Amino acid sequence: MTARGWFLFSLMGVIWGIPYLMIKVAVDEVSPSTVVFARCAVGALLLLPLAIRQGGLFLTLRTHWRPMLAFACIEIMAPWFTLTDAERHLSSSTAGLLIAGVPIVGVVAARYFGGEREHLGVRRIAGLLIGLAGVAVLTIPHLTGGDARSLGEVLLTVIGYATAPLIAARRLKDVPTLQLIAPCLTLAALVYAPAAAATWPTSMPSTNALLSLLALGVLCTAVAFVAFLELIKEIGPTRSTVITYVNPAVAVAAGALFLGESFTPTIAVSFALILTGSVLATMASAPKGSARPVLRRPGGRATRQRLRRGPDPRPERGEARAR
Repeated sequence: MTARGWFLFSLMGVIWGIPYLMIKVAVDEVSPSTVVFARCAVGALLLLPLAIRQGGLFLTLRTHWRPMLAFACIEIMAPWFTLTDAERHLSSSTAGLLIAGVPIVGVVAARYFGGEREHLGVRRIAGLLIGLAGVAVLTIPHLTGGDARSLGEVLLTVIGYATAPLIAARRLKDVPTLQLIAPCLTLAALVYAPAAAATWPTSMPSTNALLSLLALGVLCTAVAFVAFLELIKEIGPTRSTVITYVNPAVAVAAGALFLGESFTPTIAVSFALILTGSVLATMASAPKGSARPVLRRPGGRATRQRLRRGPDPRPERGEARAR
């Protein structure tokens, strides 16, 4: 990975590790629709003027509106609402850890929908199973009451986060970052505006809630999306989701420091399993058929040593006789 790729990777690991804390603070005082609307509106207000200033925005919309609409729905409109609504019942640490399953789903999505069928060896399959075991350890204690619905909402969020980068990489790779994100955020803000207006709080939210909404819009949306799409272009859609290795650590630490959320043995075990599984599942594997060839003598005995030494300079018997 290049120095630019490492910088973007590190930046995204931190920036997308703190939204869970901010969502938890904001959703205690305003509705999920209001959180999504505020996040999208602030991001759109910052990025749309810059996208218009670039020029060619309307041509981009006319040419790519279908994949852009799909990206907006799968990456922003649906996942942000389901994640925010889920955090009304789940801790920010739990939500952050479950989102760490994105690379696992991303590997499966890339396998069947990514255009190029990646080879899934034993190591990657083992990683998928280990990661799923970690998700099971974390979710089983919550499969009662309202928590079951919240877990389903996080699962939908994970699916959206894992598949949207494939759309960006395959159908939108030539679209400038600002001209993709700004219209998507604007559309999402318009879609959620009526619901936000209907559920607007009767009293002014606290300073902490307002600051959380502002930070979600500026840092975790405007800055983060620009960096994330540049990261996709730099290292590809599947590897870019590996930032979720770092996100859970940041989410758990932020929840413990600022919200007093406990770091239980269950969280520790699931954390280790999910991250180990994600690492194994997304490690690059050798292309099929790329194994080192084996030369065989007429008698059938393998001679790998000849590959290391190079061709034998001595002529074969037949060649000697011909001379």
